[in-house]
Amino acid sequence: MENNLPIQGPVFLIETNRISPNPQQPRRDFNEQELMELASSIREFGIIQPIVVTKIEKETETGTQVEYQLIAGERRWRAAKIAGLERIPAVIRSVNREQDRLELAIIENVQRANLNPIEAARAYAKLQDQFSLTQREIAVRIGKSRETIANVLRLLNLPTQLLEAVAKNTIIESQARLLLSVSDPIQQQNLFEDILKSSLSVRELKSRIQKIKTAGQQEESSVAAIAPSPELFSIQKTLEELLGTKVKLESSGQSGKITISFYSPEELQGIIQKISKQQPGQEQQDQISL
Repeated sequence: MENNLPIQGPVFLIETNRISPNPQQPRRDFNEQELMELASSIREFGIIQPIVVTKIEKETETGTQVEYQLIAGERRWRAAKIAGLERIPAVIRSVNREQDRLELAIIENVQRANLNPIEAARAYAKLQDQFSLTQREIAVRIGKSRETIANVLRLLNLPTQLLEAVAKNTIIESQARLLLSVSDPIQQQNLFEDILKSSLSVRELKSRIQKIKTAGQQEESSVAAIAPSPELFSIQKTLEELLGTKVKLESSGQSGKITISFYSPEELQGIIQKISKQQPGQEQQDQISL
């Protein structure tokens, strides 16, 4: 349900077929079933909240033709047409620039909480890219904090499937922002599917992401600990040549360990002989039984 905000200025009855949609309208998702329900309500109770339009005058061969373009209230206008209304109550505002039309459309929709997060993000991006407004300038015009604008804009970095899910309210904005913190696309997709299958709350999703990040940090730490420097790598290769088998050199700070691989008791005995510089004919007591 749309909020009944106070209307400033006189209200006129305008022919519905003389009104066209605002090309700058940020809202794109109009649920057909909800439009039918609204049309039914309009037939019974009429339109309580007037739409907002701007007047457009066009010069023709026969004179000046007056048309109207929507700024806010496209849902009501569409439902009024479905209901068969020939005229619709409207407030007329004088707006000339495309930027002003977009700003007013966003403000009207935001105030009525009509835009889903993706529609809002795309509208803010248009103000930013097409009209060169900064996030702070957008925030001032919309009446929100710069951080809020930045967070909403970040949603546009989501893959298409997740964008659609947010737009359809399959997942909420807080869940989407958490998914943005997951850089691995496969992990991100798996978490998204978990949300759908298990109805994960924001807290549960945050906990799972934290576990993934902790595991990743431990793995990176482990890799960093065992990865030999160029000098140690050279020593590792030298040992492999001397012993004739695979050698793994692991270091962590000033300490570390050497792992020598063998594939039979005989190979192990040969490795020991090479290390101790013993010959095959030496005393049996020095041999290692396996």
